[in-house]
Amino acid sequence: MSLLRRSSPSVASLPENPAKGIVAVEPLVPTAEYSPAERTSLLTLAHQAILSALQQRDISLDPPSAHLAEPRGVFTSLYLREELRGCVGYVLPTAPLYRAVAETARAAAFDDTRFDPVKMDEAASLRVELSVLSLPRPIQADAVEVGRHGLLISSAGFRGLLLPQVPVERGWDRITFLEQTCRKAGLPIDAWESGATIEAFTAEVFGEKNSQ
Repeated sequence: MSLLRRSSPSVASLPENPAKGIVAVEPLVPTAEYSPAERTSLLTLAHQAILSALQQRDISLDPPSAHLAEPRGVFTSLYLREELRGCVGYVLPTAPLYRAVAETARAAAFDDTRFDPVKMDEAASLRVELSVLSLPRPIQADAVEVGRHGLLISSAGFRGLLLPQVPVERGWDRITFLEQTCRKAGLPIDAWESGATIEAFTAEVFGEKNSQ
């Protein structure tokens, strides 16, 4: 299963110390596919996956419901003291969502080469944001909507992905979003105009709220 990394996304309302327990979560899209209980279950699993790896023990990856057993693409983002601490995801639905969250949480904590592996003394302070992806679909450049679509641009074996929340936080317009996704792929910034494949997806994004 291929793991992809991305640049820092936006953060909605997050801070929570998992040592104090998971509190309510807030979706970052108007219509939520996942219930509050399901979102809490997935966020809790992400924390458990990281902690169990540090403690060298196994956890159950049996999905608690048929819905969470459905294959979905997902990105797990970790934050520590308001800074990105790791982000890894699956673009395509190649594993049940419950298992994919556990795998990407561990990969974000220990395998994102931009950061040192998460240490035990950091684990209790990590905050988690999950982005559950729809299938990427081909799209014309002029149909891309900032704040709705994430982008996947590919050409000549190069591929770059940015989640829907990235251009919103950074104040990018549609053209800048396309250019920056090309840059993420290692392509010229105008590759979207010269034959690169443009695909779009949506994401249900949710994270832990501040309990303060």
